[in-house]
Amino acid sequence: MSGERVGVYPGTFDPITNGHLDIISRATRVVDRLIVAVAVNAGKEPLFDLDERVAMAREAVADLAHGNGSRIDVQPFDSLLVDFARDCGAGLIVRGLRAVSDFEYEFQMAAMNSRLAPGVETVFLTASERCQFISSRFVKEIGALGGDISGFVPPAVEARVRARYGDGVRQSEAP
Repeated sequence: MSGERVGVYPGTFDPITNGHLDIISRATRVVDRLIVAVAVNAGKEPLFDLDERVAMAREAVADLAHGNGSRIDVQPFDSLLVDFARDCGAGLIVRGLRAVSDFEYEFQMAAMNSRLAPGVETVFLTASERCQFISSRFVKEIGALGGDISGFVPPAVEARVRARYGDGVRQSEAP
């Protein structure tokens, strides 16, 4: 589509959290098409393999309201982010910031990406107050120790984490 504003929101998404979904939902307000780019990133030793992470992300974004007319796609990638963005026709990389401590790393990455691909801009969206503390790492740690993660991830992701760790993860308590 001519003139379509395409953005890429990259991450490992191991697993995708409500914090990620908050950024995704808000990013759709500034682009016509958002590509959630699930990185291979084997160096992080993910709990879920790439296909599982892509499937969880696709399922999670399917539940988002698309009232603003934007489209959300989920794709795996294993290349330089700026190359992936250019290949997708994206002019924008979306990065989420939870805290000031995230900014220095993200700022350096944005500067490097700008050098590699001057036509691709990076925008930062700060996490909503209700999501600032959520991270995939904490979700995995809480899940491994049997804690309730229902407030941090979509129900389908909670079920997959519970299945991965066995019955150690407590299900949400009924109201």
